[in-house]
Amino acid sequence: MSTTFWSWLAIGLITLLILVIWSIRRHRSPSLKIQCDQPIEKLVPSLSGLTLGTAVAGNAVEVLENGHYFDVLIERIAASQHSVHFETFLWKPGKLSDRLAAALMERARAGLQVRVLLDAQGSKEIEKDMVARLRESGCKLKFFHARSLHAIGILNDRDHRKIVILDGREAFCGGHCIVDSWLGDAEDHRHFSDVSVRLHGPIVHSIQGVFSENWGGETGELFLGDAVFPELQPAGDKLIHAVFAKPESSAPTVKILHHTVLCLARKRLWIQNPYFIPEPEAIDAMGAAVRRGVDVRVLMPATSGSDSPMVQHAGHRNFEKLLKNGVRLFEYPHTLLHQKIMTVDGIWSAVGSTNFDDRSFDTNDEITLGILDADVAARFDAIFEKYVARAEEIQLEKWQKRGLLHKLHDNAAYMINELL
Repeated sequence: MSTTFWSWLAIGLITLLILVIWSIRRHRSPSLKIQCDQPIEKLVPSLSGLTLGTAVAGNAVEVLENGHYFDVLIERIAASQHSVHFETFLWKPGKLSDRLAAALMERARAGLQVRVLLDAQGSKEIEKDMVARLRESGCKLKFFHARSLHAIGILNDRDHRKIVILDGREAFCGGHCIVDSWLGDAEDHRHFSDVSVRLHGPIVHSIQGVFSENWGGETGELFLGDAVFPELQPAGDKLIHAVFAKPESSAPTVKILHHTVLCLARKRLWIQNPYFIPEPEAIDAMGAAVRRGVDVRVLMPATSGSDSPMVQHAGHRNFEKLLKNGVRLFEYPHTLLHQKIMTVDGIWSAVGSTNFDDRSFDTNDEITLGILDADVAARFDAIFEKYVARAEEIQLEKWQKRGLLHKLHDNAAYMINELL
C-alpha cells in the first residue's frame, strides 16, 4: 500500500484517539440546573450531600494571606510530632523551596512519617538533587501522574490541590504554591496575592482523607493509626464540608458546588478567582441571581497582572454577556490575585484550589471547603474590598469598543480554554 494510505490511516487513528479522550471528558460535564427558595445557611446538609460529603461541626479557621502563610506553615511543620503530609501542584527552585524542604527533611530525620505528593507536570522544575535529598532524609516523595506510556490517557489529569496535614490534627488548605512569587505581601508584580486557611477540629479527618486518595492511588500505601487519624475533639464553632470527589459518569463535585451556590445566593455573591472562564449555564445563573436582586461581583487579575494572559483573554470572550446580565467585573492590574474564594450572603464561603474554569471543574483533582460562618465570610469580603479599591471596573460601553485585535485574541484563546 502507498505511503499516503498509511499516513492517512495514522492521522485517522490519532484523530479517533483524541475524540475518545475528548468524549470521556465531555460525558462528565452535564449542564446543571437547580431551583430552590431556601437560604444557603439552611442548605449546608444538601450542599455536602450533593457533593458526596458530610458537613462536620466544631472547627476552628484561621485565614492566612500572602507570604505570611509560609511563616506559619513552616513553623507548624517544625512543631509536628508524628506525621507530615504535603500535597501540591507547583514547586519550583528558590528560597521558598529551600526553606520548605529543610523543614520537611528535618522532621523526616527526627523519625516522623513524612509523605510528599507533587504533581509531575506542575512540579517538573524541582531539582533532581532536591528530590534525592528529600528521599535520602527519609521523606517518601511521589509524583502524581508521571509521564509514561501506560499513563498516556490520564496525562491531562493533574493534581491541583494544595493541602498539608500535620499529626492528623491540623490542616492547611488553599491556593499557595511553592514558588518565590508567593512570598512577600503582593506588594508588586513579582509577588502574588493568595489566601489559605489553617484548620483544627473534625474537618481535619476529611482533609487527611483527601490526601490519602491520591497517595494511595500512586503508591498503594494505606496509612492508619493515631499518628495520622487521631480522635479529634471540637476546636471551634465553624461548620465545614470538604468537596473533592470526581465520580465517573457525573459532574465533579467542585463543579456541582460552584454552580449550586450561584443559584442559592439571595443578597450577595462575591467571587475572587484568578482564572475566570464560566460556562454558559454559570453565566445564566449569575444573570438570574442579578435579576432576583443579588449583588454579583467578580474580582480577577488583568492581563497585565496575570501569570497566564491567555487565560484572561479567554475569559474576556464572555465579559459582554456577563455585563449585560448585570454582573460587575473588576480587573486588578498590579499583580496576580491567586486566591480562589466565593462568599454568599455574608454567611457562607468557599476557599481552596479550584479555579472558575473547565480545567478545574472537569479535569483537575481539586479541593474546595464550604464554610458556614459570618466572621470568615466577612474576612474574605474584606480581602475583596482591599484589592478592588485598586482594581478597574469594566464598563459595558467601553468594553464593546475594544479593538478588533483584542476581540480576535479573546475568541482565539477561548477556543482552547479547556486546555489552558
